[in-house]
Amino acid sequence: MEYTLLGPDGRSYRSSTPGTLGGHRRLRIYGRLDCPAALRALSRGGYARHRVFFADERSAIAAGYRPCAVCSRAAYREWRVHDGN
Repeated sequence: MEYTLLGPDGRSYRSSTPGTLGGHRRLRIYGRLDCPAALRALSRGGYARHRVFFADERSAIAAGYRPCAVCSRAAYREWRVHDGN
């Protein structure tokens, strides 16, 4: 099976290994695949078309995504201090 992941350069690529993190393309947020906030949004519909996947956190950050405040609270707080508004 092949998976489409987003690389550090923000470009899609094919991988034989699934991503470990999911994200929202328009909001530029990444988080765990079991994130309660993402799962709620997916169940309401509309979110799936903006869903992207990353091999790891380093790739998500390099692609310009920020941590989710719900499932990655510590990383989000750190991001807020250094990079956020």
